Amino acid sequence: MENNIGGPLRAGGGGLRDRRRVPKLGGIRNQPLPGSNREEEAAKRLNRTTTATINDQTIVIDPLEVEVLQTLGKGAYGVVNLVRHSSDKGSFEFAVKRTGVNQAQERFLMDMDVLVKSVNCPQIVKFYGALFWESELWLFMEVMDASLDKFYQLAHQRVNAIPECVLGKIASSAIKALNHLHANKVIHRDVKPSNILINRQGEVKLCDFGIAGPLINSVAKTVEVGCKPYMSPERINPSTSKQGYDIRSDVWSLGITMLEIATGQFPYQMSGGREVFFILLQKVCNDDPPKLPPGIFSHDFEDFIGQCLQKDFQSRPNYITLLQHPFIISYQDVDISEFARQILDS
Repeated sequence: MENNIGGPLRAGGGGLRDRRRVPKLGGIRNQPLPGSNREEEAAKRLNRTTTATINDQTIVIDPLEVEVLQTLGKGAYGVVNLVRHSSDKGSFEFAVKRTGVNQAQERFLMDMDVLVKSVNCPQIVKFYGALFWESELWLFMEVMDASLDKFYQLAHQRVNAIPECVLGKIASSAIKALNHLHANKVIHRDVKPSNILINRQGEVKLCDFGIAGPLINSVAKTVEVGCKPYMSPERINPSTSKQGYDIRSDVWSLGITMLEIATGQFPYQMSGGREVFFILLQKVCNDDPPKLPPGIFSHDFEDFIGQCLQKDFQSRPNYITLLQHPFIISYQDVDISEFARQILDS
């Protein structure tokens, strides 16, 4: 799903965007989900209501008390709404991902399972609970201000370039989130600008884990998932990695993502129909990897992109190595809130 929970580009805070505590989760029974009667199994795993703890205040979220404010994104997976929940304990805003039990239930449950495991990771979007109501599954998350595909376009329009300190903060946040997934034996498989979010506080967070997959002996097998233009060569052409692929395929996707954000455009030509799309995939597999334009960016950033976009996945660094890269070390603790507000509020 595109533009998942990046909220509208509007001024002001409010709702859950300014609330920092990691929520305590309620309303979830974490058993494996058999594939028989989907509604019965969803009802067994999720309640009609869920609870969220915000700033030491526990609220019960009842769908009858939820007001849909606007749609943030749509896709085959379902829909993401900006909603307000009101009760005697106050009013709070959430991003809610909704899907029917007969549509993309497996993706919803994978998304939820990853979020449950990631409540202590500040670089992954916060999860507040899930419920089952009227044949729909609802996933409650914090509201962010924009996805990076929207943000970088605004930035290049309004200030012509994104400072390297901001690029470094984005890259370090994404790597830390992906490394957290790896520690939980999960691979994201859909790293791209629309799945990375930013807010006015300068926080950068990874989202959308619906097609994430398990790592077995550090290797994933399923090939036909994810956004192909961001896929690594070994995923587009599996014959180059007959034993499967590992987290370094996401390192390639991160390199393409960072190159796009830095330059303001996707590094491969995408105009045209289906035939051009296949030519693009051939370029990914057969041509030299894309590079940053010379003479604009620092040597450290150029080297970082070059490391991520090595065609031979066995030569690509893993997350631990990338976290030690000079480009990441230089900017991982920088405060980018002023730049984020400049772009989002302009």
